[in-house]
Amino acid sequence: MVDSPSVALTDASAPDALDALAVARGICRLFARNDIWCLAEMPLRNSRRADLMGIDPKGQIVIVEIKVSRADLLGDAKWPDYLDFCDRFYWGLPPSIDRAVLDSADFRPDACGVIVADDYDAEIIRPAPTCALAAARRKKEIERLARTALRRHFVAADPQGEVWGQRPGTGL
Repeated sequence: MVDSPSVALTDASAPDALDALAVARGICRLFARNDIWCLAEMPLRNSRRADLMGIDPKGQIVIVEIKVSRADLLGDAKWPDYLDFCDRFYWGLPPSIDRAVLDSADFRPDACGVIVADDYDAEIIRPAPTCALAAARRKKEIERLARTALRRHFVAADPQGEVWGQRPGTGL
């Protein structure tokens, strides 16, 4: 597990993965300027994994699903599963993808925003409407996000697990 989108989002040797890394980096830069801090590849409790999941200054949870090809976008049937875990949902796309399909009813434009990004920056093309989570669910998800971030920070600081008396390879 990693903290940075530059080393997350699948195998970086595949061309689409490189595009996904670029899109993630641009979105993370946009979010950071707007005080939204996120993690890449955040596991959800429904066995899905959000490409980017973060918290905005109001404590709302934002999820971004990154798609780098039209086929990937059209073939994704799992994205509605993310809506139960965020207050705002965005599609993250590179500039090369035709976004017109995201205006169709199948992609629920009433519930999804659109961000276009490259390796350097991003722009919100369609703001994501807020679909407020129940307070108890938001609290649970923020705690999970915080614990995951702290665990990733710990592992990055000591990948051998020798800090604080932890024995390598045991998780203890």
